[in-house]
Amino acid sequence: MTDLGAVAWPPAPIRTERLVLREPEARDRAAFIELLASPEVHTYLGGPRPRDELEREVPEVPGQRPGCFVVDLDGAMIGEILLSRATEHHRPAAVGKVDLGYLFLPRAWGFGYAAEACAAALDWFDAVLPGEPVVLATQTANAGSMRLAEKLGFTGIEVFHAWDAEQWLGLRSPVTPSD
Repeated sequence: MTDLGAVAWPPAPIRTERLVLREPEARDRAAFIELLASPEVHTYLGGPRPRDELEREVPEVPGQRPGCFVVDLDGAMIGEILLSRATEHHRPAAVGKVDLGYLFLPRAWGFGYAAEACAAALDWFDAVLPGEPVVLATQTANAGSMRLAEKLGFTGIEVFHAWDAEQWLGLRSPVTPSD
């Protein structure tokens, strides 16, 4: 198991047909706050954080850590992808694996950006840490997230109850160089 911190970070920007995955910059702060304060974004994540609290707490350059990508469309942040090592705070089946998380601003929903960006992040991950499995957790009620997990190749390994809702844990089998 390789630590994401051991990966050269930040990588060169990752370009897809429509998007750029890049490291966070100071110009992204307002979008990070909007993402964390959005009731729509946090419908299945326990609710939004108060904007005034975020204005005080979010650093000048938010999200600067290995595995955090800003999803950029035409020069503006529309979302975030986070690849991080699951810890003991996660489900036992997830511990030690890399967890894929993502948040997109509501104005970016419905255009396939999440699928495009997550697929690019997973391709990057497979290239730098081949053979590492990835997990993804979401509420079963989040139909969009469940469809995305299936599209990205995640297979359900556990359904459990947490945070007053039914949760789903999926596993994406490791891709090895010979695949």
